[in-house]
Amino acid sequence: MSSSKITSKIPEGNLEQKWSKYRSTVPLVNPANKRSIEIIVVGSGLAGASAASTLAELGYKVKVFCFQDSARRAHSIAAQGGINAAKNYQNDGDSVYRLFYDTIKGGDYRAREANVYRLAEVSTNIIDQSVASGVPFAREYGGLLSNRSFGGTQVQRTFYAAGQTGQQLLLGAYSGLQRQVGMGAVQMFARHEMLDVVNIDGVCRGIIARDLVSGKLERHFGHAVLLCTGGYGNVFFLSTNAMGSNVTAAWKAHKKGAMFANPCFTQIHPTCIPVSGDHQSKLTLMSESLRNDGRIWVPKRKEDAEAIRAGKLNPNQLKEEERDYYLERRYPAFGNLVPRDVASRAAKERCDAGFGVNKTGEAVYLDFAFNMKYKYGKIEATKKGISNPTEEQLKSLGHEVIKEKYGNLFDMYQQITGVNPYENPMMIYPAVHYTMGGLWVDYNLMTTVPGLYALGEANFSDHGANRLGASALMQGLADGYFVIPYTIGAYLNNEIRTKAISTDHEAFVAAEKAVQDRIDRFLSIKGSKSVDYFHKKLGKIMWDNCGMARNETGLKEAIEAIKALRNEFWNDVRVPGAANELNPELEKAGRVADFLELGELMCLDALKRNESCGGHFREEYQTEEGEALRDDENFKYVAAWEMLELGNWELNKEDLIYDNIKIAQRSYK
Repeated sequence: MSSSKITSKIPEGNLEQKWSKYRSTVPLVNPANKRSIEIIVVGSGLAGASAASTLAELGYKVKVFCFQDSARRAHSIAAQGGINAAKNYQNDGDSVYRLFYDTIKGGDYRAREANVYRLAEVSTNIIDQSVASGVPFAREYGGLLSNRSFGGTQVQRTFYAAGQTGQQLLLGAYSGLQRQVGMGAVQMFARHEMLDVVNIDGVCRGIIARDLVSGKLERHFGHAVLLCTGGYGNVFFLSTNAMGSNVTAAWKAHKKGAMFANPCFTQIHPTCIPVSGDHQSKLTLMSESLRNDGRIWVPKRKEDAEAIRAGKLNPNQLKEEERDYYLERRYPAFGNLVPRDVASRAAKERCDAGFGVNKTGEAVYLDFAFNMKYKYGKIEATKKGISNPTEEQLKSLGHEVIKEKYGNLFDMYQQITGVNPYENPMMIYPAVHYTMGGLWVDYNLMTTVPGLYALGEANFSDHGANRLGASALMQGLADGYFVIPYTIGAYLNNEIRTKAISTDHEAFVAAEKAVQDRIDRFLSIKGSKSVDYFHKKLGKIMWDNCGMARNETGLKEAIEAIKALRNEFWNDVRVPGAANELNPELEKAGRVADFLELGELMCLDALKRNESCGGHFREEYQTEEGEALRDDENFKYVAAWEMLELGNWELNKEDLIYDNIKIAQRSYK
């Protein structure tokens, strides 16, 4: 039974009609009243920029905060492969229902039906909106928008702009945002970091932000606050996230009453450039789109793998029959395009068994040679009338097609590794990429604190225990462009009589003092170890015990280790510089302090969920074939954690009800 403390507010009626009926009956705010309502948007990525520009267009007064020097630098810009939408341009059987079903199944049946169906339903609008915004999606020769496949699907529904789809989508949303800034409808606060939420009588009424250039603390009132601040993958230190990505805004909201849902659901992306040494501060993603044409393999014989690791054997020397295309072997129906959690565990299994191919033994190959020659090379040869092309001709002709599709990704790989992927297979290994967990929200995207919303990756709502590729951009823009402009009216309709509250209110004063006291404490410790020292230590604890595989013993040890590390941090961290100046080390200290608290909750959540599902793989709960073994009878719920005090959380459960999908063990074979 669901906890009485949380109400999902899912509309009544048939699944297909819930959203359309909701939009037709939701309370509205009169245009004249909108001009007196202030909304704060924290974060300027796809969710934040699209929400801010749309709400400002509707007439609300909007303030946008981002810690980057420009909204264009939000981490959404790093997304490479594409964005899903159920347009069915390929006439391959796609539909809104199929996208909904694939997303629920891909998330291992741990997401809300109503939210996911709404996401699939508005996905088609996103493409039209983005094209109208000038996003240069790839097109076929005849001018129609092009599609490609991503993991966990058997249709082509992913729209893309080469290998920089996130950048192009963000520029589209950014242009809309800047238009509103130019018109005076949006106030932009770049180089500002939100450091606390201000609640008055249990309702969110604003934030405390720090000007990162001057160090000055600022108070800002809002009738509603929207957190569009992304995920918390950097708790692992090494991830594909930008180094500035953090959990601070969401975590401050959590400490002020917003429940945190499914924190242990983290996504490990299977195609990343492997770790090369202790000197690294982040990892680099190789887009999932590469799995359309790249085949993943390791040598069949351990002796060959050992020879490759020792530099005595070139992988190109191995014949086809000497290679183990293990995803094609284990999952013939989906092959290399299985979901990310499945592909990641399969790579780990091969490497743990001794078949890894780099010096550390933690890498597999992503090889384009076969499709470069025998797929694209043959097609191009036929088009040019070459009846019996040589191997070199096939390779040359296919090379141009691969370059057109993935050129910027291949260039990036070569710049980082020094290896030419056109001539040699890429080496890849799984890495932390995305977090499905986040602040708990209801159907309206409101957290458990009235007036406080969470959009995009900052909330938990759409992806269950594993996100399908190309669905992050879809969710961010769906929430910002097409969901929050409607749902926020249900709350603001009752706020039209609330006058702007003075930031001299005692709640603002107390919140600012608490932030200042914390800053002063950081600077007063004057310990012997850097912030990065503690971040790396935390990252290793998390990766070893709450990463791709977890078990009861490791999780219990991790919780104690994190508590000890947190205590050491508050007694021995050294933060140089002063508070009233540009101080990146002070910024990092605050973020790492929050990660040290979040890490404990993540391990607790993983410990209490005695099943394997999606990205949460408990070694005690797996099938004979090593696949995730769910326990639907006991764990078919959203785990919403309420902080009573640091180190003491109360679990609230939201039961997941499936009326439109038959739950089954996931199979991609």
